[in-house]
Order: sequence, then C-alpha cells, then structure tokens
Amino acid sequence: MTQTASIWLVILAALVAANLPFMNERWLIAGPVASTQDKPLWGRLLELVLMYFVVGLLALALERRSGQIYPQTWEFYAITATLFVTLAFPGFVWRYLTKRRNR
Repeated sequence: MTQTASIWLVILAALVAANLPFMNERWLIAGPVASTQDKPLWGRLLELVLMYFVVGLLALALERRSGQIYPQTWEFYAITATLFVTLAFPGFVWRYLTKRRNR
C-alpha cells in the first residue's frame, strides 16, 4: 500500500468512526442494544473517544508498516482530537439537531 493510500484510508476510517456512535443504538457498535430508547449523550461521547484511539492505532500500525515512527508531542494529539470531533459533526447534527417524524 502506498503512503498516499494509507493517508486516505486513515481519513476515511476517521470519518466513519467519528459518526458511528451517533448513527446506531448499539453499545460499541456491535454490542447489545441500549436498554433505553436512546443511548445517552455521555455514552456516545465515550464511544467517540474510544473510536479516536482505535483510528489512532490504525494510523500507528500503517506508519510502522511504512517505516520509522515519528515521535509526536501533545500538539499533535490536540489537533487530531479536534479534527476527529469536527468529523463527528454530521452525525451529531443528524442525531440531535434535525427534526424527524415519529413513526
């Protein structure tokens, strides 16, 4: 896999992973359905943080596969966390800010 393909894979994985907590009612995407009608916001945010680390591990594995791992400082993690939250915005809007008809 080329370096460009690895970068696009990480970006696509981040986009999907950031929106998954807002798009379903299952705990950790494949677990049991939430016992209440909707998962609470704190549960979705906890899953969002977990997904951030999962995508980070994917990126770390791809970087290790392509060569030497560059050491990161706190600024890198602050920027990537902010980017991940920004990528989660469409899912948040769909879940909490759009009006849906009751069926």
